[in-house]
Amino acid sequence: MLLHIVARGKIGRSPEAELVERYLKRISWPTRVTELPDTGGKPPAIAASPCVTVLLDEKGKQLGSMEFAEKLGGWRDDGMRECRLMIGAADGFDDEARAGADLLIAFGRMTWPHMMARAMLAEQLWRATSILAGHPYHREG
Repeated sequence: MLLHIVARGKIGRSPEAELVERYLKRISWPTRVTELPDTGGKPPAIAASPCVTVLLDEKGKQLGSMEFAEKLGGWRDDGMRECRLMIGAADGFDDEARAGADLLIAFGRMTWPHMMARAMLAEQLWRATSILAGHPYHREG
């Protein structure tokens, strides 16, 4: 299953970009990052159907790492070809986008800069795929 991060804003050459790259390189699943301008522009067409859409959103569920891994593993096992993980612009997503998503997740109740959220998402994708592979990276409890 393709793990596809679609994010508003350009990360450029930054410490956050290095973190994103570091974690995505560790993932054995196929990954892709698409950057969109802060305003305008549309996400790319879904190349691999079926696809599940996850929005990082302040109104989302706060999942533990094991629970997130179980979600990804379930989607993979159900034949999903792409998991599209969306990071919005500064104002987040509107109600229409939220309603169209399969899952809303939040990294806690605090507000995070978009570039940090991207790095945190990349790390959680690495953590989830390592959990599913039985790798000892994640230590629960």
